[in-house]
Amino acid sequence: MFNIIKKNFTYTRIIALSFAVIILIGSLLLTLPVASRDGKSTPFLDSLFTAVSSTCVTGLSVYDTYSHWSLFGQIVILCMIQIGGLGFMTIIAMLSLIMKGGMSLHERRLLMQSAGSIEMNGINKLLKIIFTGTFIFEFSGAVLLSIRFCGDMELGKGIWYAVFHSISAFCNAGFDLMGQFGETSFSAYSDDWLVNLTLIFLITMGGLGFLVWNDLLQNKFNIKNYSLHTKVVLVTSAVLLFGGAVIFFFTEKNHAFSDMDMPQRILCSLFQSCTTRTAGFLTVDQSELSNSGSILSVILMFVGGSSGSTAGGIKTTTFAVFLISNFCFARNNDNIVVFKKRLDTSSVKQAGSIVCVYLSAVLLSAFVICMAEPFGIREIFYEVVSAIATVGLSMNMTSSLGSLSKIIIILLMYTGRIGGVSMVMVLAEKKERSMLERPVGKILIG
Repeated sequence: MFNIIKKNFTYTRIIALSFAVIILIGSLLLTLPVASRDGKSTPFLDSLFTAVSSTCVTGLSVYDTYSHWSLFGQIVILCMIQIGGLGFMTIIAMLSLIMKGGMSLHERRLLMQSAGSIEMNGINKLLKIIFTGTFIFEFSGAVLLSIRFCGDMELGKGIWYAVFHSISAFCNAGFDLMGQFGETSFSAYSDDWLVNLTLIFLITMGGLGFLVWNDLLQNKFNIKNYSLHTKVVLVTSAVLLFGGAVIFFFTEKNHAFSDMDMPQRILCSLFQSCTTRTAGFLTVDQSELSNSGSILSVILMFVGGSSGSTAGGIKTTTFAVFLISNFCFARNNDNIVVFKKRLDTSSVKQAGSIVCVYLSAVLLSAFVICMAEPFGIREIFYEVVSAIATVGLSMNMTSSLGSLSKIIIILLMYTGRIGGVSMVMVLAEKKERSMLERPVGKILIG
């Protein structure tokens, strides 16, 4: 019996199940009357939606986090954000390391899968870097944010706001408490350089990935010694961040940024480019974006952050490999070289599979929601991509969704956090490969 269970529960399925357990526990806690500000029980579907959004570090919410949830509810949400951001199996492995002084081979493989590690060597060291780095970044962010928040509100509340938003930003969650001031996310701080740059730094560091941290820490500024993964992540992230900011600056000058002066427009362009990479905070109303700005936002959300990070999306490495490989294939070149290294065929196939799975999920979900909801295709596509890429940005339609649409968004957020291909692997049955080779057939392409 044990062997059957062990055989069926692969590492991917264990990780998927662990997220589901955390979501269920969080949902039950959020339904309690003590979790809401008015002392009434929250409907289970809405609690489940919030728990999935928190654990999957998305940020979409049917309720304003400050107005609806009590301090207890906010703490539950923050705990789920932290667990979801680091990965439940990462935290379990750390506890195992502390309690037992070491990890079993099974725990090492689980951590390797959860943290996105390529090799099993140095897992203990990577684990320590993850937790140490997370503490340093979140603590530093909280200190910087408290400088502004403690000046705008009483000391205790200012510190709580700084801690909450620092963790939410680093984990790319997008949950905020700014509803107290009648504002949507950080729109009141759209011209504040301290708040914006601190959030951008936290979002970027959380979205780079733990393997990149490890590589940067080991090799410092010796770029030649960086792994291929690190080089691709850094170059792709920089191009998307700054390239996106430049495009937003011009597309939104007569739309979302029309009432801003030059410095504020520059800051909002940079923040919009950064937050669409699965962070979920906003400094401008997303419904005021131009059509070009909306398309760019959807593209950036779809790409997301990097593998083994707190971010979602198809990931920067997948995006880079997909573009480069298709460019090479179009030129009838099967030898794909990046930074003087040849990419293996399995990486190229996996990148194509991930893009295909995510696009299929987006199109199917948008189709169903379009039938069920009165919103326009622009708003629905924005919401759907935001959900599966675990971003959290919305054109003000999340709270108005019906039950069917909420369930679809819940499934998208969960799939996005687990990973599209991983989700297919979880649901797919293991089948023996047939040794029979079929005759080759040809079809016309293009």
